[in-house]
Amino acid sequence: MEMLGQLLPFVFLIAIMYFIIIRPQQQQAKKHKEMLESLKKGDKIVTNGGLIATVRKVEEGFFSIEIADKVVAKLAKDAVARKLDEEA
Repeated sequence: MEMLGQLLPFVFLIAIMYFIIIRPQQQQAKKHKEMLESLKKGDKIVTNGGLIATVRKVEEGFFSIEIADKVVAKLAKDAVARKLDEEA
């Protein structure tokens, strides 16, 4: 019984860490993955470096993007920060 009393604060701390830190990070990662999978030709994106680009082609692990008129580059899917909302 005494051992249970000593472990209870640790169990409580682990539960708090899960709900405050781990679970929100998992949900955010899931939303980001879904956003990457939904990107298609013509979508505007913002890269982790801050560049705004237009998706030209979706490939296995990369996007072909256009960053300026007739300037096409390849971008790793992991380097996409978010989809640009035109309305905002």
